[in-house]
Amino acid sequence: MARQKLGQHFLSDAGWREKIARAIRVSAHGMEVATNPADQNYCWIEIGAGHGEMTEHLVRTGVPVYAVELDPALIARLQRFAAKHPNLTIVPGDVLETDLRSLAAGRRIRLYGNLPYYITSPILHRFFSFADQIDEINIVIQWEVALRLAAQPGNKDYGYLSVATQFYTRPEFVLKLPPGAFSPPPEVASALVTLRLPGPGAQSGVTNAEKFLDFVKSCFGQKRKTLSNNLRQVAKPQRIRELLKELNLREDARAEQLSVAQFAAVYRAISSANPPAGPDSRT
Repeated sequence: MARQKLGQHFLSDAGWREKIARAIRVSAHGMEVATNPADQNYCWIEIGAGHGEMTEHLVRTGVPVYAVELDPALIARLQRFAAKHPNLTIVPGDVLETDLRSLAAGRRIRLYGNLPYYITSPILHRFFSFADQIDEINIVIQWEVALRLAAQPGNKDYGYLSVATQFYTRPEFVLKLPPGAFSPPPEVASALVTLRLPGPGAQSGVTNAEKFLDFVKSCFGQKRKTLSNNLRQVAKPQRIRELLKELNLREDARAEQLSVAQFAAVYRAISSANPPAGPDSRT
């Protein structure tokens, strides 16, 4: 039985499970085979293992698999499954509190998860906090959220989550899944999205990702307002307009018009113009 408060929609259709397994290269009919032993130094971490619908595909890779599951009713069954697979470890708990770095124990990380729709964004931000150790994130999410992750500037779906995702990763739509692929079926379509790391942020010149994303969030503070108005607490509107002009951007630019690279350029310009105060500050 699915628990509504946990947003559970189990991937019950075997055909769709196989399509996903092939797409992420863990199917017996299309499994990735490493020819270099160094390429095998990775693990799979599965978020929300459920009844083990996709876990059975992941364990066939032979690499360590860590299946994170919050629902106590499902953990016992997963542990019985793990008893038959020495490379599988069941991790009871909440992904928002799970230390993925410790689980991986020095290995590179590949993630798979059928994410609850209502906490997709917090889970993604949790993943991004381990970005330096993750090679790819494969997630089944609500179709509308998938559109937001890959949206481009000027698109109605483009917003803070688009910028954050495209700063850390390179998103790719892989499959669109109908409600009937799940039990119970959700009310909307879903998508398998692959996020490959590193993303453009690694080459953006931004040295503090957390402060940069706080800045981006401020830029989207009130979507209909210009950057110069949304950033009043950062600098005077006239100064923001001058910086935008220096960067060959419209002085009345709005957040939804800027690419990740342009956000990074504006952030660097404002940071240079407003050095942090401290014991060595001469201002």
